[in-house]
Amino acid sequence: MITFLDGKLVSALPTHATIDVGGVGYEVFIPLSSYDKLPAAGQPIRILTHLAVREDAHVLYGFMTPAERDLFRLLVNHVSGIGPKLAERIVLELKDKLGVAAAWEAASAAHAPTPEQEQANEAVLALIALGYKQIEAHKAVRDLQEKGEAKSAEELVKLVLKKMAAGR
Repeated sequence: MITFLDGKLVSALPTHATIDVGGVGYEVFIPLSSYDKLPAAGQPIRILTHLAVREDAHVLYGFMTPAERDLFRLLVNHVSGIGPKLAERIVLELKDKLGVAAAWEAASAAHAPTPEQEQANEAVLALIALGYKQIEAHKAVRDLQEKGEAKSAEELVKLVLKKMAAGR
């Protein structure tokens, strides 16, 4: 597994970047949220990566923050039917929504959510990005939290998806 690249940014487009690491150029597919954080061409860079191995190709996905990569991996590894392209799109959409939520939280520190509420919000946003209605997602996550079945956003999303797929 290639977990990160340390090198020099050769070039970048909104969908991919080329990183020179010891004379070897790596093409890395990136979400727009990472593209906005890239340094100028020719500058040093450390980019976190996820290597997807398929029959016909080895594809390297790059992220500027651990949170982006973790969410991408969660979606690719644990949600059946979601491939790397859709996971990348979901990460981008969630990043924008989470960015708005984070700005709102910073502006209203007195109303800061508890860690449990933060995990629930993250899980609900992921479910909405997967196509579930907001009300259904809120109810399903709240029910799980009341039963004490899950603590992290990842666990909440997995359990909700299992229950909804089973028709419960």
